[in-house]
Amino acid sequence: MKMANFLMREGTPDPHVNDEAHVDPDATRVGTVAVRRGPIGDIAAGAAAVVVTNYGDDSVSFLNPETLAVEDTIGVPGEPFAAVISDDRAYVSTSSASHDAVSVIDTNIRTVLTTYPLAFGVSALAVSPDGKRVYAGRNGRDHVDVAVIDTTAERVGTIDIATGAGIGIDAIAADPTGKRLYVATTDARGSQLVVVNAETARVDRKVWVGSPIRDLAFADSTAYVLTSDRDRGGVVNVIDMSTNRITDIIELGIGAPTQMTLSPDKARVYVVDYNHVAVLCTLSLEVVDTVAFDARPSCVAVNFDGDRLYVADFAGDVSAFSIASTRPLLYSQFVATDPIVLPELRELERATA
Repeated sequence: MKMANFLMREGTPDPHVNDEAHVDPDATRVGTVAVRRGPIGDIAAGAAAVVVTNYGDDSVSFLNPETLAVEDTIGVPGEPFAAVISDDRAYVSTSSASHDAVSVIDTNIRTVLTTYPLAFGVSALAVSPDGKRVYAGRNGRDHVDVAVIDTTAERVGTIDIATGAGIGIDAIAADPTGKRLYVATTDARGSQLVVVNAETARVDRKVWVGSPIRDLAFADSTAYVLTSDRDRGGVVNVIDMSTNRITDIIELGIGAPTQMTLSPDKARVYVVDYNHVAVLCTLSLEVVDTVAFDARPSCVAVNFDGDRLYVADFAGDVSAFSIASTRPLLYSQFVATDPIVLPELRELERATA
């Protein structure tokens, strides 16, 4: 997860955009709430709460995952931006005049439990699947590294990532196994996806991408890398991590994508792109629909069950959508195109008859 692009903070609403238009047929809007704490920088969905960071208010708000009601808002030590959740813990990166830090928040009692000072330059945040490690990407002068917070031992280590003129970390993600950490870097030459062995804390390999990277998502051995530049606009690069090659690209068109999230069933990618959220199908590798908003969206999150999509915006509102699982759809499409699947389907039908 990466922080929202703050070069695009409070946009002027587009009078030609209808927030009820172009809705994904698999998504139904179930509500919108005004958090009333200024623009929202990031959003993370957990079982106990949906957490949003209010960077202009130095606070974090907790929303009910079902009703979307704002149940609580607490202050944090500094301006919060990125947020990730693991079980009943939310990890929020903050920036202040003295240092950057990561605060650990109990999502049940809505209290900051501890704060880890991390010097300056934190630009991205991720958590391992088991919640035992929190990764914070840091930018120094022509050098980047990742601070590793051991949440069990309550100590901080460091992984050196790369050096280069003007280099910065754009996004971080841990793969579903927790064995690999992926760090997106951009310098004067272009961007790379740096693969780190999480167990040895060493850089394993690098994959050249090119355009500035905005965000990352992973499904099995496939990486989805969101990039954008003036020439091509927004692009999602599909990378086969077993061969370290870009196998496909999904063109988003002229826009300014800043963030994305992958559904738990790995069937949809939701991309924040200027005044809408683009919905991508990972099977067809196409943009299947968009969700447009009056205020420019800043960040998105999908809950663990994969049936709710949450979209926050720079006006300080959060909208929730009910989204249907696309697993049956994907399975039927595979059956229609791959005869190898047919015996498995017949076996399934006999078992459920």
